[in-house]
Amino acid sequence: MRLTRAALAVAATALTPALLLTAPAFAAGSSSAPATVTAPAATDDPGTPVDDMSEEELRIAILRIMADEDSGKGVTREANKALDGTVEDMRAFLKTGYRLAQAEDDSVAIVKLLANPDSGKRVIREVNELLDSNATPEELRAWLETGYRLAQAEDDSVAIVKLLANPDSGKRVIREVNELLNSDATPEELRAWLETGYRLAQAEDDRVAVARILGDPNSSSALRAAAEAVIDGTPEELRYFLEHGQYEVDA
Repeated sequence: MRLTRAALAVAATALTPALLLTAPAFAAGSSSAPATVTAPAATDDPGTPVDDMSEEELRIAILRIMADEDSGKGVTREANKALDGTVEDMRAFLKTGYRLAQAEDDSVAIVKLLANPDSGKRVIREVNELLDSNATPEELRAWLETGYRLAQAEDDSVAIVKLLANPDSGKRVIREVNELLNSDATPEELRAWLETGYRLAQAEDDRVAVARILGDPNSSSALRAAAEAVIDGTPEELRYFLEHGQYEVDA
């Protein structure tokens, strides 16, 4: 009896990863056998070859792919087509269609980086090189999994170093930048600092700057009142006050 998709989906979540893809090497001039696609078994067996899988095993393998949060629109679309098709359609998806659909999703993700205002020069350069090179599906995936991380880290390092030369950088920002540069920080630590740590360090420096306005005998009553209102505010409120608000008070 054929299991329903819902029942298969429940079963799929209890299994180990559905596919083990052995990708060809990227070295120039190298040759390798086509990727071997296997599916999990209930034992310590490394996996069941797709050609030997039953209909239910094929469905479970495809449903596991669909349940992966990293599966994009192309993979989901082709997986649904396979599930609605014949046993051979499902087998073909697992053997070749999945790889091509993943490449389609990866290409879209890579192109989107060109329009991302946070993409730095190194990321943009490597994206353009990939798009100009007719990269294989495996090369696209490898870049997203490792190359993008390293290119982003280089751009993040440049952005962090630039803060040292920024006259608006305060003591806390400068101190944390130097600590990062002296700590051999990982790409993830660089990104995390730019996304959250920098904001908090900047807020501390901004709060000090607002406090100085309060202590300046030349500050007007209106400016002091505005500074008092914002000194316990969010990092964004502090920054706006220093960049714009303080000049609007006495305008």
